Amino acid sequence: MTTKHFSQKINSFYGRTAPEEGYLVGYGAVIDALKLPVPIPRQLALISEKNRRYTDEEAGWLVFTPRHAPVDTLYNHLVFALKYEGINLLFFKKLFEIIDSKTIEGWVLNEPLSQYSRRIWYLYEWLTGKTLSVPDLKDGNYIPLMEEKLQYCTNVPIKSLRHRIKNNLPGTVNFCPLIHRTSILDTFIAANLSQETGVVISKIHKDILPRTSAFLLLKDSKASFNIEGENPTQNRTSRWGKAIGQAGSKQLSKDELLRLQQIVIENSRFVKMGYRTEGGFVGEHDRRTGEPIPEHISAQWQDVETLMAGLIDTTKYMEAHRFHPVLSAAAIAFGFIFIHPFEDGNGRLHRYLIHHLLSAMKFTPQGIIFPVSAAILERIEEYRKLLEGYSHPLLELIQWKKTPKNNVEVLNETIDYYRYFDATLQAEFLFECVDYTVKNIIPEEVAYLQQYDEMKAWLDDHLEMPDKMVALLIRFLEQNNGKLSKRAIEKEFEGLTEEEVKEIELNYERIIDNE
Repeated sequence: MTTKHFSQKINSFYGRTAPEEGYLVGYGAVIDALKLPVPIPRQLALISEKNRRYTDEEAGWLVFTPRHAPVDTLYNHLVFALKYEGINLLFFKKLFEIIDSKTIEGWVLNEPLSQYSRRIWYLYEWLTGKTLSVPDLKDGNYIPLMEEKLQYCTNVPIKSLRHRIKNNLPGTVNFCPLIHRTSILDTFIAANLSQETGVVISKIHKDILPRTSAFLLLKDSKASFNIEGENPTQNRTSRWGKAIGQAGSKQLSKDELLRLQQIVIENSRFVKMGYRTEGGFVGEHDRRTGEPIPEHISAQWQDVETLMAGLIDTTKYMEAHRFHPVLSAAAIAFGFIFIHPFEDGNGRLHRYLIHHLLSAMKFTPQGIIFPVSAAILERIEEYRKLLEGYSHPLLELIQWKKTPKNNVEVLNETIDYYRYFDATLQAEFLFECVDYTVKNIIPEEVAYLQQYDEMKAWLDDHLEMPDKMVALLIRFLEQNNGKLSKRAIEKEFEGLTEEEVKEIELNYERIIDNE
């Protein structure tokens, strides 16, 4: 392996056009050379022959000058990757499965105080659970495992005396998605949306706040069902809204997830409740043969208990170490939907976990639940593409066969794909949804309630209608662009005069339509 060539001159790589011709290095070069069964990283590193260095975040390229080029050996490409691309846990796990441990021991013994050999050494023992034949370090400064300038880390690292490493990974060995620093995420974090939400909420009159909270809960519950293509009854929507309202009040556990699934699945006669005991996929069946056509293949059912225990442990770890709430919510909630632990109800529980983390970590003000599902519903195509962006690359790496029930049976080891993924794009999407919620959805709901109260007050003063009739009248006006239909005038509101109808419509336009 030491004589193998890793760098290659390219114009494009796996369908991704390079910003200019250059030499592929780092993770991309090693993945290609060793044919590692991992998805191509979100960003690739390129050595340009021109003397300039830049980042193209949107296209996913890190471009470096020739002086940054690593010597073309495996070790030097790994050093380059750790220095400039950050840690890729899935890459290292798959690399360690094919590389001789003696090779790693040689790297460490050759440069025992090198921060990069020490990181590789620590990652090997952390990921594999095996111990290298290398003595504990007796001197040298403690170094962070992850570079804070490249990826988001915990603020309270765990020290390893053996490696003199500070493990600042935001998770446990059984579940640890990582998030890269991007200009989008740094901007959102600096904006302090939690504080901005507090300012918005502080301006809401105390009489309107409880009703605002109730409206937002109902709005989110309806949206969450709509995302799944369901049109639930009012009772079912209210039940799930009530469950969302309790998010963050109970510690996440397997029993709590099972309780929530019971609330989501109203009729469990045709659904096996609890964690799956067979394969799972999201997609269609061939209309003629019934064969599965997967868009996403769920984690093997044999791995679900381990993965979910890891997810729950990492949730507690993130809460205890005060990892950023939105980043935590993205990693946990999307990790859940990728694992797909249940036969049914995964989508709504996935979005519930967003509420849980934001509430438990005090990002959302007490008594208010962000209607994140409503924001997602407005960006449903982007949401679907985000899910596909994770799932589709894995379809080429997962070997499966159809079962007699036209389900899927996974044939190769896949557990690492679900616990070590890059959650950067998911974090950006979730932050954008939270931002939209704070700046648009909540103010719009508050404004509507204020307008409703003003319209109701006018109707009370001029017509002395009972509350039930006021609600019906305003609903009819909303449904018919501010006009009372002929049917409404002749039936429900036959007592109104023609002049009163005109006056109602004019005041509706003044109070609600024009604000």
